[in-house]
Amino acid sequence: MLHPIAKAHEVAGRTIPAPRTAASESSPAPAAADDPVLALCGAAVGVAGRTLWSGVDLRVGAGEFVAVLGPNGAGKSTLIKVLLGMLPAAGGDVRVLGDRPGQTNHRIGYLPQRRSFDASLRIRGIDLVRLGLDGDRWGLPMPSFGARRRSARQRVDEVIERVGASAYAHRPIGRCSGGEQQRLLIAQALVRSPQLLLLDEPLDSLDLPNQSAVTALISRICHEENVAVVMVAHDVNPILSHLDQVVYLAEGGAASGTPEDVITSPTLTKLYGTPVEVLRTSDGRLVVVGQPEAPAVHTDRHTDRHASGLHAGGDRAAG
Repeated sequence: MLHPIAKAHEVAGRTIPAPRTAASESSPAPAAADDPVLALCGAAVGVAGRTLWSGVDLRVGAGEFVAVLGPNGAGKSTLIKVLLGMLPAAGGDVRVLGDRPGQTNHRIGYLPQRRSFDASLRIRGIDLVRLGLDGDRWGLPMPSFGARRRSARQRVDEVIERVGASAYAHRPIGRCSGGEQQRLLIAQALVRSPQLLLLDEPLDSLDLPNQSAVTALISRICHEENVAVVMVAHDVNPILSHLDQVVYLAEGGAASGTPEDVITSPTLTKLYGTPVEVLRTSDGRLVVVGQPEAPAVHTDRHTDRHASGLHAGGDRAAG
């Protein structure tokens, strides 16, 4: 049986694949200015004998914001698992903070795909964030006194304030709104001062105002604190203005680069192996269409799915 703290940590949905070591107790060692946070060269991954994607080339520096895009089943979340060392790459080379995946997870903040919290869950937001410091420990919690206890409390308070969640941090997490819960989960991922933040669909199930607010928060943390961010996203539009690079996965292949270079008709036509057209609406939103059905539509999944055939096609394929 899991200890209550470990059990609550599991409920929160945050995992640290690598065990804590003595190295994780100290402050993260800063990388050299020219060293990439992430470096992938010809990376490939296969599941059950099937290649999900191959040819991923990516170099991410500190303070860069990267989105991973593509249709359902393309392997977007699988890329996050590879970076965490939860799944081995089938080809190419993958380096995370200068080492093999899984060796530097104590320097990574990770937010998995969002789970809904039961309204009756009584754990407070502040306790959820506190679990980010040592919630991966097994057995009885280690008592902390004096300076160590004050330091932990101060760090939790700092990160809660950083994400703008002070007003509701003492409220049971089940009574917080979706946007409030997501801010607290981001605070949990940030509490160890990571150098890399991996976010798997953090905007999923949020309405447009909360999508915008959470995206602005992540972007601010990325650029002000020099944290590299890799975010899996369903819709590029809420985050487009904040992005430095995108990785687009489709049909077993990949394209990476700036949004202007990747989300184009020629690049996506080559990637999908079928004619694809990228359109920009009058308000600057991107729409990706193809024949006979749109391979992806970067549009709001919360709008009426039957408003037009274009939106319906996007909901079937854009994941």
